[in-house]
Amino acid sequence: MFRGVQHVSMDAKGRLAMPARHRERLMELCGGQIVVTIETKAPCLVIYPLPEWERLERDIQALPAMKPGVRRFQRLTLGYATDLDLDGSGRCLVPPSLREYGQFEKKLVVVGQGNKLELWSEALWIVERDRALSDVGADEELPDELLSLNL
Repeated sequence: MFRGVQHVSMDAKGRLAMPARHRERLMELCGGQIVVTIETKAPCLVIYPLPEWERLERDIQALPAMKPGVRRFQRLTLGYATDLDLDGSGRCLVPPSLREYGQFEKKLVVVGQGNKLELWSEALWIVERDRALSDVGADEELPDELLSLNL
């Protein structure tokens, strides 16, 4: 399980040092082999341990590609998927195309999402976080799925 929000830095070459708590878990789950792709609904990247990505990739490929919305999703999610390995220091090199999509500069944020991690530009994360927090208590009704949780 990946939890928490950590602020990290990316160096000038595009290398990211994974936070220690996530690095240890990634080494346990997949020997540091990860897959990074874009999140199609937000300007961030998604990081999956390789076995989790392989399961998800099979599910995505099994979707009906004749539907235009499914095909667009497959094209983007699978097309941008990039295999990366954490080095001995827990770093990985984020490819330029993914850095561009996420609008990355030096300051980034790693957000745990259970089975995966999100990687955000710090500036975009702050906007997203503040927007989400301002929605709390708004007149918007919570989905039934959330109402059934005992928090």
